[in-house]
Amino acid sequence: MTINAIKELLDAQVLFGEELLDLEAEFVFSSDMMSDVLAYAQDQSVLVTGLCNPQVVRTAEMLDIVCIVFVRGKSPDEHILRLAREKGIVILATEHHMFTTCGILYVNGLRGGA
Repeated sequence: MTINAIKELLDAQVLFGEELLDLEAEFVFSSDMMSDVLAYAQDQSVLVTGLCNPQVVRTAEMLDIVCIVFVRGKSPDEHILRLAREKGIVILATEHHMFTTCGILYVNGLRGGA
């Protein structure tokens, strides 16, 4: 699924990466615990999280995560967006809660990894 399709399904804002929306994501993983992301997420995934700090981008970089979706209307600060720009990771924000976000992606064909 393309990141653009994810953006449309979630009615999400693109906070960084408008030029990267054609990238493909194979899996989705959701967590607010970056230790779980490190243990279970797969490469080329979308990370759905409500945790809004720089460690999210650093964790995503380690796993070649292509997109981070911040849920519940969370808005990352400029430091987080700058890190995402440096690493080439798309940042989306949606008003949906994590459960709803994952459900929308699941019923539209994006599956969890691991």
